[in-house]
Amino acid sequence: MEAGPRDTAHDGEEQLSPDGPDDIPGGVTDDGPGADEMVPEVEVELRPQRRLRIWQLAPIVILAAIGSLMFAFPLAFEFGDGGAVVAMLGLLISCCAAGWGMMAARRVGHTWPGLPERGSGRRPDWRVVSGYALLFLGAVVLAVWRVARLR
Repeated sequence: MEAGPRDTAHDGEEQLSPDGPDDIPGGVTDDGPGADEMVPEVEVELRPQRRLRIWQLAPIVILAAIGSLMFAFPLAFEFGDGGAVVAMLGLLISCCAAGWGMMAARRVGHTWPGLPERGSGRRPDWRVVSGYALLFLGAVVLAVWRVARLR
């Protein structure tokens, strides 16, 4: 026995088609709510919005601050022979913190300006990518040049 509406109409009454009644006044059936009782549907996202929390950001910010101070102090105060090593170590720590921050931001769905969202299927524009690469390369060249001048 299969489940479904039964065609119990008799000879004088309207017959049901296999997929239900053809004409529904007001867009509702007799057993459903009236047109004045209907509430518009509201979409609610069941998953919480992904965002960076303070406990995720704090170690990244602390590591970046320590690394930038290690990079800046030898450059500003001439630490002697070990200054170049401390400055390069600070630069390395700062770059690690930046990479960590970018990975955390990407995980929650943030992207760099001009680049497509993750999973969108679009390819990034080569001009934006080359602009970011040139900017990064320029910063690295300036940092290494400045540290090399300490010697």
